[in-house]
Amino acid sequence: VQLQASGGGLVQAGGSLRLSCAASGRTFRSYNMGWFRQAPGKEREFVAGISWSGDSTWYADSVKGRFTISRDNAKNTVYLQMNNLKTEDTAVYYCAANSGGYYNTPPKYPYWGQGTLVTVSS
Repeated sequence: VQLQASGGGLVQAGGSLRLSCAASGRTFRSYNMGWFRQAPGKEREFVAGISWSGDSTWYADSVKGRFTISRDNAKNTVYLQMNNLKTEDTAVYYCAANSGGYYNTPPKYPYWGQGTLVTVSS
Protein backbone atom coordinates (compact mmCIF):
# COMPACT_ATOMS: atom_id res chain seq x y z
CA VAL A 1 0.00 0.00 0.00
CA GLN A 2 1.23 3.51 -0.81
CA LEU A 3 0.37 6.38 1.50
CA GLN A 4 0.21 10.14 0.95
CA ALA A 5 -0.23 12.47 3.92
CA SER A 6 -1.46 16.04 3.63
CA GLY A 7 -3.07 18.83 5.60
CA GLY A 8 -0.18 20.17 7.63
CA GLY A 9 0.44 23.85 8.09
CA LEU A 10 0.97 26.70 10.51
CA VAL A 11 -1.62 27.23 13.24
CA GLN A 12 -1.76 29.17 16.47
CA ALA A 13 -1.89 27.44 19.81
CA GLY A 14 -5.46 26.47 20.61
CA GLY A 15 -6.32 26.07 16.96
CA SER A 16 -7.23 23.01 14.92
CA LEU A 17 -6.01 21.12 11.87
CA ARG A 18 -7.15 17.99 10.09
CA LEU A 19 -4.59 15.74 8.50
CA SER A 20 -5.47 13.29 5.75
CA CYS A 21 -3.70 10.21 4.52
CA ALA A 22 -4.78 8.83 1.17
CA ALA A 23 -3.91 5.24 0.36
CA SER A 24 -3.60 3.53 -2.98
CA GLY A 25 -4.77 0.01 -3.65
CA ARG A 26 -7.92 -1.94 -3.00
CA THR A 27 -6.51 -3.57 0.13
CA PHE A 28 -6.63 -0.41 2.27
CA ARG A 29 -9.50 -1.75 4.33
CA SER A 30 -7.38 -4.70 5.44
CA TYR A 31 -4.81 -2.49 7.20
CA ASN A 32 -4.73 -1.02 10.66
CA MET A 33 -3.53 2.55 10.39
CA GLY A 34 -1.45 4.79 12.60
CA TRP A 35 -0.28 8.36 12.88
CA PHE A 36 3.16 9.13 14.21
CA ARG A 37 5.11 12.35 14.61
CA GLN A 38 8.70 13.40 14.84
CA ALA A 39 9.88 16.69 16.28
CA PRO A 40 13.35 18.05 15.51
CA GLY A 41 15.99 16.19 17.46
CA LYS A 42 13.52 13.67 18.83
CA GLU A 43 12.57 10.13 18.03
CA ARG A 44 9.47 9.30 16.05
CA GLU A 45 6.58 8.75 18.42
CA PHE A 46 3.15 7.20 18.21
CA VAL A 47 0.14 9.51 18.11
CA ALA A 48 -2.97 7.47 17.28
CA GLY A 49 -4.08 4.21 15.71
CA ILE A 50 -7.26 2.81 14.21
CA SER A 51 -8.29 -0.72 13.33
CA TRP A 52 -9.11 -1.80 9.79
CA SER A 53 -12.84 -1.54 10.51
CA GLY A 54 -12.63 1.70 12.44
CA ASP A 55 -14.20 0.06 15.47
CA SER A 56 -11.10 0.37 17.63
CA THR A 57 -8.90 3.40 18.22
CA TRP A 58 -5.98 4.00 20.52
CA TYR A 59 -4.04 7.13 21.43
CA ALA A 60 -0.90 8.41 23.06
CA ASP A 61 -1.65 9.93 26.46
CA SER A 62 -0.32 13.28 25.27
CA VAL A 63 -3.11 13.67 22.68
CA LYS A 64 -6.06 11.95 24.34
CA GLY A 65 -9.11 14.19 24.38
CA ARG A 66 -7.61 16.54 21.78
CA PHE A 67 -6.96 14.38 18.71
CA THR A 68 -9.35 12.03 16.92
CA ILE A 69 -8.39 9.42 14.36
CA SER A 70 -10.96 8.20 11.87
CA ARG A 71 -11.10 6.49 8.49
CA ASP A 72 -13.29 6.26 5.43
CA ASN A 73 -12.63 2.94 3.72
CA ALA A 74 -14.75 3.95 0.74
CA LYS A 75 -12.33 6.81 0.13
CA ASN A 76 -9.18 4.91 1.14
CA THR A 77 -8.40 7.70 3.58
CA VAL A 78 -7.52 8.02 7.23
CA TYR A 79 -7.82 11.30 9.10
CA LEU A 80 -6.37 12.91 12.19
CA GLN A 81 -8.45 15.73 13.62
CA MET A 82 -6.28 17.81 15.92
CA ASN A 83 -7.94 20.26 18.28
CA ASN A 84 -6.60 22.53 21.01
CA LEU A 85 -3.14 22.33 19.48
CA LYS A 86 -0.15 23.09 21.65
CA THR A 87 3.33 24.27 20.71
CA GLU A 88 4.66 20.86 21.72
CA ASP A 89 2.55 19.29 18.96
CA THR A 90 4.90 20.85 16.40
CA ALA A 91 6.38 18.01 14.35
CA VAL A 92 6.37 16.23 11.05
CA TYR A 93 3.38 13.90 11.06
CA TYR A 94 3.45 10.54 9.29
CA CYS A 95 0.77 8.00 8.52
CA ALA A 96 1.59 4.33 8.51
CA ALA A 97 -0.08 0.98 7.89
CA ASN A 98 0.22 -2.52 9.24
CA SER A 99 -1.71 -5.72 8.65
CA GLY A 100 -1.08 -7.14 12.11
CA GLY A 101 -2.23 -5.95 15.51
CA TYR A 102 -2.96 -2.74 17.38
CA TYR A 103 0.55 -1.43 17.61
CA ASN A 104 2.08 1.81 18.82
CA THR A 105 5.71 1.38 17.81
CA PRO A 106 7.20 2.35 14.44
CA PRO A 107 8.90 -0.99 13.69
CA LYS A 108 5.48 -2.70 13.66
CA TYR A 109 4.38 -0.57 10.70
CA PRO A 110 6.01 -1.64 7.43
CA TYR A 111 4.32 0.97 5.24
CA TRP A 112 4.85 4.72 5.58
CA GLY A 113 3.81 7.86 3.83
CA GLN A 114 5.89 10.97 3.49
CA GLY A 115 5.47 13.42 6.33
CA THR A 116 3.43 16.59 6.57
CA LEU A 117 4.70 19.41 8.74
CA VAL A 118 2.55 20.83 11.51
CA THR A 119 3.81 24.00 13.18
CA VAL A 120 2.00 25.41 16.20
CA SER A 121 2.92 28.95 17.17
CA SER A 122 2.43 30.51 20.58
